[in-house]
Amino acid sequence: MSAGKRVIPIASASPLIRERKRQGPKGRKPSDQALAEVRQLLGDASRQSDLLIEHLHKLQDHFGHLSAAHLSALAQEMRLAQAEVYEVASFYHHFDIVKEGEDAPPALTVRVCDGLSCEMAGAQQLLQKLPALLGREVRVIPAPCIGRCEQAPAAVVGQKPVPRATAQKVVECVKEGATKHEPEGYMGLSQYRAAGGYKLLEQCLSGERDADTVITTLEATGLRGLGGAGFPTGRKWRIVRNEPAPRLMAVNIDEGEPGTFKDRVFLERDPHRFLEGMLIAAWAVGISGIYIYLRDEYHGCRAMLEQELARLKADPPSKGLPHIELRRGAGAYICGEESAMIESIEGKRGMPRLRPPYVAQVGLFGRPTLEHNFETLFWVRELLERGPEWFTSQGANGRKGLRSFSVSGRVKNPGVKVAPAGITIQELIDEYCGGMADGHKFYGYLPGGASGGILPAKMNDIPLDFDTLQPYGSFIGSAAVVVLSDKDTATAAARNTLKFFRDESCGQCTPCRSGTAKAYALMQAPKWDLQLLAELSQVMRDASICGLGQAAPNPFDTVIKYFPHELG
Repeated sequence: MSAGKRVIPIASASPLIRERKRQGPKGRKPSDQALAEVRQLLGDASRQSDLLIEHLHKLQDHFGHLSAAHLSALAQEMRLAQAEVYEVASFYHHFDIVKEGEDAPPALTVRVCDGLSCEMAGAQQLLQKLPALLGREVRVIPAPCIGRCEQAPAAVVGQKPVPRATAQKVVECVKEGATKHEPEGYMGLSQYRAAGGYKLLEQCLSGERDADTVITTLEATGLRGLGGAGFPTGRKWRIVRNEPAPRLMAVNIDEGEPGTFKDRVFLERDPHRFLEGMLIAAWAVGISGIYIYLRDEYHGCRAMLEQELARLKADPPSKGLPHIELRRGAGAYICGEESAMIESIEGKRGMPRLRPPYVAQVGLFGRPTLEHNFETLFWVRELLERGPEWFTSQGANGRKGLRSFSVSGRVKNPGVKVAPAGITIQELIDEYCGGMADGHKFYGYLPGGASGGILPAKMNDIPLDFDTLQPYGSFIGSAAVVVLSDKDTATAAARNTLKFFRDESCGQCTPCRSGTAKAYALMQAPKWDLQLLAELSQVMRDASICGLGQAAPNPFDTVIKYFPHELG
């Protein structure tokens, strides 16, 4: 995704919303019982408005749904308008609102991912079979991409992921009551320290390394933001460091772009490498508070991160830690990073999922904010230890550095592939993925996830890196590569991605809200209205306020350009 166009910090929330906050919640007064239950559940936790999503999770987790009575009570307890609370709760997939007189959903939900890679692997067949097998006591619903594309088709039983799901695997999980995800096999704090972890951070804290030298080293590596925007990391640190304190940091582990799963894979294996990079960034920039935004689909990662952060806080580096908060998403593509803190103020106004590369005068709570994707921070330790020459000596086809490609679809060995920046799709398939899956012939590929467009197999020699794909109407984004075969069609792939964009549009602006819906409807026809789709594309690109609407036309634009034989 491209960066959003604007930032609306808490300090600049609309006068109407500020007046609502001053006056307190409006609407029906909550019952004494509901108010008592909410107060007991929240305990002595802060009622500040940026914790709205966290408190909604507490209600959802405890009661299995969000009743009208509890939403009303929460609004009163947090001094928010009931409309604000309802807008936020109704925006996210993982909150179940139950209105007065309605039945609560079943206690257990099975989600089957219907993202592109999972659809290619048989997700629709799973969705058809499971309801009859599981009965009325289990809810089976489709889910947008859950960040497990290499395990397609992927399902989630409660909070437990089921990789390469079959009906039998899902039924067995339900029967066994296996609904929690307990991560295992990762490098914990003691193992990480035994392997030399946090020594680099200690060198920074002790003065053995100075901030200017560290930032200069990162600038020399050419490391760029690896969440999709690609802003130079060292320059970002220097810019925010020069802003007045207090400075904050927002870390995006949302990974909502269909096809992307690299952050999850690295986090599941080596969480402290990321945390050390994060703390080095905080030291170099002078950060006083860090907010980590983690997508809700990564339940096991959240449990593990909570545990490892607690261990690190109990045994911190020599000079201690800045304030660190782990914030939980709730199943939405359009909200991440600082939006985790301000969505509760702006409600369903749809803050852009990806923020601009840095925020100088505004950011979290109106303060200068360093914003980073998980993977960028994951690389910091290795780059500082090995030096810029090591990193820049990597690369292919005239490019420099390494990239982590999330590869899924019709390849023999999908997964995260750390490969030279500038590698071609053909080289990536042949040298890193074991070739195409048996019985499949390379037909096309999405080089940058759902929003990066679709290119044909004949364009197999383009270097995959920042700035190399734009001339072809595509981009690499977070390097989420989905490979299509002769068993697939580009039109079906484009329809899948447009359905995702239609469902995930926040609705804040008409070009995106109406454009994605209209485009998806037009793409259902046997013969596409190419003129109308072209007009929609232009309007969406020119007038949408964030990257979703601006990039949503890429799938159908590239199909029209490169796969005309499918359109008749």
